[in-house]
Amino acid sequence: MRIAEFDQLPVTEAGALVRQCAAVPSFVSALVDGRPHGSVEALLTAARAQAAGWTDAEVSTALADHPRIGERAAGGGPGAALSSREQAGVDPADAHLRHRLAEGNRRYEERFGRIYLVRAAGRTGPELLDLLEQRLTNDPATELAVTRGQLTEIALLRLEGLLTP
Repeated sequence: MRIAEFDQLPVTEAGALVRQCAAVPSFVSALVDGRPHGSVEALLTAARAQAAGWTDAEVSTALADHPRIGERAAGGGPGAALSSREQAGVDPADAHLRHRLAEGNRRYEERFGRIYLVRAAGRTGPELLDLLEQRLTNDPATELAVTRGQLTEIALLRLEGLLTP
């Protein structure tokens, strides 16, 4: 969709598009209410600025729309189809990798109390597993900051993928 079309969409339709990128109500409202953006870059700049202020609670809310790495999205939330494409680097036929990711996801959730979120787009399954193992060594505050950063990367990539100049 062209940015000019996005800028003219009804509020509910524009909100549904943005929600696919990050299910954070303040993010959706800021980007929809801030229209017209005029350019994809202006929209991305606004998105970066808004994401920089996400609270811990907003990050937690957004995580509810993401499947575990190595799993397919189950509830069909706003970003489910996008998550499936982004995780294309995880070969569903590689049972050993899927088992290791499942075990890593379990350890991550026990340690941090939330799902492991990482920008999967452009990364292979083994890379995602390596990042998971590295992040398991983080302290909780550092890991929350990393998660917030990964969520921001995902949101920006999704926005950029939905819109053209």
